[in-house]
Amino acid sequence: MKIVDSNEFKNEIESGVTIVDFFATWCGPCKMLAPVLEGLSNDMEGKAKFIKVDIDQSLDLANQFQISSVPTMVIFKNGEKVDQIVGFLPKERIQEAIEKSL
Repeated sequence: MKIVDSNEFKNEIESGVTIVDFFATWCGPCKMLAPVLEGLSNDMEGKAKFIKVDIDQSLDLANQFQISSVPTMVIFKNGEKVDQIVGFLPKERIQEAIEKSL
């Protein structure tokens, strides 16, 4: 999954459904979530795009979206925030939340 910074972020989320994984390199649950999101990214190719934002590298984005704990996944549709999932969840629960936004 592509890690984006503040410069790329707006272009990445402006069209379609995009799931943004706000994470930190020191975060244990983030490491557990990474393979789950990789799998979803493959399963949902063509329907939704998955990107990552390192909160330590892009503090401005973390503040803008009020990310207070990681992992936090924010679902955007055509540039608008439509949902947010905090913490580690099973793949099926994450997929359900994404499918509601498609």
